[in-house]
Amino acid sequence: MKNKRTRRDFFSSFGDGLHGAALASLFARDLFADGSPKIYDLKPKPSHFPGKAKSVIHLFMNGGPSQVDLFDPKPTLKRLAGTAPSRELAFAISNGKDSGTLFPTPYEFKPRGKCGMEVSNALPHLAECVDDIALIRSMYGEHANHEPALFLLHTGRTIASRPSIGSWVSYGLGTENQNLPAYVVLDDPKGLPINGISNWQSAWLPPLYQGTRFRTEGPPVLNLEPRPEVPAPLVAAERALLKQMDDAHRKQRPYQPELDARISSYELAARMQLSASDALDVMKESEATREAYGLNDAATASYGKRCLMARRLVERGVRFVQLYIESQIFDSHGDIKGSLDYACGKTDKPVAALLKDLKQRGLLDSTLVVWGGEFGRLPMSQGGGKPGRDHGPNGFSSWMAGGGVKGGVVHGTTDDIGFKAAENRVSVHDFHATILHCLGLRHRDLFHDRNGLRERLTDQFPARVVTEILA
Repeated sequence: MKNKRTRRDFFSSFGDGLHGAALASLFARDLFADGSPKIYDLKPKPSHFPGKAKSVIHLFMNGGPSQVDLFDPKPTLKRLAGTAPSRELAFAISNGKDSGTLFPTPYEFKPRGKCGMEVSNALPHLAECVDDIALIRSMYGEHANHEPALFLLHTGRTIASRPSIGSWVSYGLGTENQNLPAYVVLDDPKGLPINGISNWQSAWLPPLYQGTRFRTEGPPVLNLEPRPEVPAPLVAAERALLKQMDDAHRKQRPYQPELDARISSYELAARMQLSASDALDVMKESEATREAYGLNDAATASYGKRCLMARRLVERGVRFVQLYIESQIFDSHGDIKGSLDYACGKTDKPVAALLKDLKQRGLLDSTLVVWGGEFGRLPMSQGGGKPGRDHGPNGFSSWMAGGGVKGGVVHGTTDDIGFKAAENRVSVHDFHATILHCLGLRHRDLFHDRNGLRERLTDQFPARVVTEILA
């Protein structure tokens, strides 16, 4: 009687012969390049061409700042105030309620700086910095809901499980300071943004490139300080022994990116024990600097502290720093005036202080500062009493300053009422391509081989660098 071959027998020998060769070939796509194992680390890597920016500070404004109230003056809205919106605009409302009427801004716009850029009086401190910023008034997105819009802005797609832009940058360039993470996130102590930690995930990029959260209240990283009762020589001997054990463990399990990332993270944590505490200690700054950032004012202290931390981090070679403000602070569905007064009151002074401080220290030329939310707001009213505005992904404003961009320029327009991008439209993918370009990275050449597909931040979408704003 012939021996029957079980399923377990089949899989136990699956690695033999042609099956094994095919399997090895598939794994090789992920683990090897040119026949050798891929090495993932945070050591500095050469850019595709000389970039003017060495680091990025991303000031993410949760909720969707209203372009027609902050950056995009629309006199036509005042003339048409109270009239019914067009059919296209009425259908754009996201929450299914009846649309309101065309609604002009309660703020005053006037030319600012030498360039004459018009900014509203909701941002009096930023108005002093317009000669250093490149304002894009023609941004547009793909979705009117926060979750997919945040994914798009951070990862290039409206779906989950894609690497964030900070992960792509650290993957492509590494970092200058091996004692600090390449990608640092300073989120708000009041709570995580929509989508939570997924905003700074590395997804299928090696875990080494995901964002590292630093707390702005209490110790920046929990359990970071060494045990005080242990003598320094003993700590050094302990670390040396752990490294030997890690190396032996890794040699027995080669080509496992998650294992490599975990070991690298522990090693980085040991090196961070001095560097992180020093980098985030804003009390080492002068009283004048702390005052400029608003640290002595309850309204601005929290965000001002994060802006000052961001400057100290890029000053020490961190590649990408991302700041969040309390969840949905710009989500102005009601009382647009009160809502924006609150949001701008918390952020305007610290953001302006950051730009001025970077410039005064000679860091602005090498640091790209990016400001914006996931979308804008609609130019019609929402709600009764003190009305607000609903989500507006079809046209909104963002700006960049510093490394690689011109100051005092305005790019693109929306239509007469600020509803949708009209001239020189800039997609989120164009926006990403421009950020990468400032860092010396070609968006088509920054890719990760995944299952035979060259994955990119800009994916397979058409994207162009917005050269009109480049210095």
